[in-house]
Amino acid sequence: MDVKLIGITGGSGSGKSTVVRRIKEAHSESVLVSQDSYYKSAPFISNDNITAYNFDHPDAFDMDLMLENLTDLKNGKPCMMPQYDFVHHRRLDEYIKVEPKKLIIIDGLMIFYDERIRDLLDLKLYVDTPADIRFIRRLQRDIAERGRTVESVIEQYTKVVRPGHFNFIEPMKEYADLIIPEGGYNESAMQVLFSFVHSICD
Repeated sequence: MDVKLIGITGGSGSGKSTVVRRIKEAHSESVLVSQDSYYKSAPFISNDNITAYNFDHPDAFDMDLMLENLTDLKNGKPCMMPQYDFVHHRRLDEYIKVEPKKLIIIDGLMIFYDERIRDLLDLKLYVDTPADIRFIRRLQRDIAERGRTVESVIEQYTKVVRPGHFNFIEPMKEYADLIIPEGGYNESAMQVLFSFVHSICD
C-alpha cells in the first residue's frame, strides 16, 4: 500500500478539526492520528494549578512514540495509538489499534516542530486563524468538554498558550506547503486541497 501522510497544524482553536473532518468526508480511505493522544501524563494538574505543567511546549508530547506509530503506518503496518483523558490529564491504560489506509491525517499543535515527523509528511498544512477567534473557541471547548472554569482557561491562555503559540507554532508556518486562512470554512483553499489530496491518493 502506498500510504500518504498529511500533517495539519495551527494554533489551539484554529479550526484544524474542521479541516480534518472535510478531508475525511472527501476521501473515505483515510484515518486520523491526533497529536493530542500523545500528551504525557500530568495527573497532578487541576483548575487550581493549571499552569504547573506546560501543555503548550514540545516537551509535553511523547514525540518518540508518535514517530514510531507514524513510521509503522507509513510502512503499511498497524500501530497501537495511546488514548488521553483530558479531564484528569493522564494517559489511559487502553490503546487503540490503528490500521493503515491510503491517507493518514495527522493533526496537532507541534507536529511541524519535530524535524523527524516533518520529514515523514507528504503534505504540510497550516491553519491560520485570528487569535481572538481561537481564544473564544478554546474557551468554549475547555468549559464544555474538559470541566474547566473560565478563570483557569484565561490563566492558562495568557501564561502558557499564547507564549507557546508565538514560540513553537507560529514559526512553523514557514514549513507549510499550504496555508489555509480560516480553516475549513475557506472554500477556495479547501477545493485546492481536495484536488491535491485526490492527486496523491487516487
